[in-house]
Amino acid sequence: MARVPVSVVALMLVCLAATLKLQASPMVLQGSLQQGSLLLGTVEKGSRAFYRDRALPVTASGQFLLGLGRDAPASIELRIVDSEGLQTVQKYEVAKRDYRIQRVNGVPSKTVDPPAADLARIRNDSALVASARREITSKEDFLDGFQLPLDGPITGVYGSQRVYNGVPKSPHYGVDYAAPTGTQVLSPAAGIVRLAHRDLFYSGGTLIVDHGHGLSSSFLHLSDVLVAEGTRVSRGQPIAKVGATGRATGPHLDWRMNWHNERIDPQLVLETLPAQ
Repeated sequence: MARVPVSVVALMLVCLAATLKLQASPMVLQGSLQQGSLLLGTVEKGSRAFYRDRALPVTASGQFLLGLGRDAPASIELRIVDSEGLQTVQKYEVAKRDYRIQRVNGVPSKTVDPPAADLARIRNDSALVASARREITSKEDFLDGFQLPLDGPITGVYGSQRVYNGVPKSPHYGVDYAAPTGTQVLSPAAGIVRLAHRDLFYSGGTLIVDHGHGLSSSFLHLSDVLVAEGTRVSRGQPIAKVGATGRATGPHLDWRMNWHNERIDPQLVLETLPAQ
């Protein structure tokens, strides 16, 4: 039998190792692959992650976030580039959700069909919220997990099509918890207060907390705001009080979550990142 030169064997082993490296799965996803979900990805240290050609911030330990909106497509692709420059593209199927239709009667008529005099205010409110969500910190508060902001019956769910006073409007992007006016609202996770406003047109008393890497919580219809913009808050800290301000028929907390501009389901965030 002819002997294969050592140099050839070495080259074959190098090629095999490279092939195995390219074929190995470089990523683990934590969370439910469905519309409205938050996913926590883990890659090898030093790797980079991309979604739709957008670079995702990766922690020093190799973790990153990805939020799937209410109407996320049936499949997504993530691209990972490791520390050696090797690239892997992985495709994932995303489960479609069925959303409820929720009819809400008795809301103030001006919040269903705003008069022309209020349109400039509404535009200004939207700009304030958008600006607050653009303030993205590299802190990793989300890794310590999330708890409920209050313990109360759920009266509204994420994704439901809202019909106010018989008029179809945009979907509801939060989870509503019924509670008496004045009930304390706790920060579900640590973060930095990016917006503290006592009277936005639709959401009334409103608070936005930045948890890092584009993940934020919004708290709507508050009767009182207990923290100022720029304040750092800890998980479980009282930050506001339940109210019925803005477009509301009674006292409750509307808790919403965003990953950048994607509106995600807080209940699924609790599953992906439970409090440690």
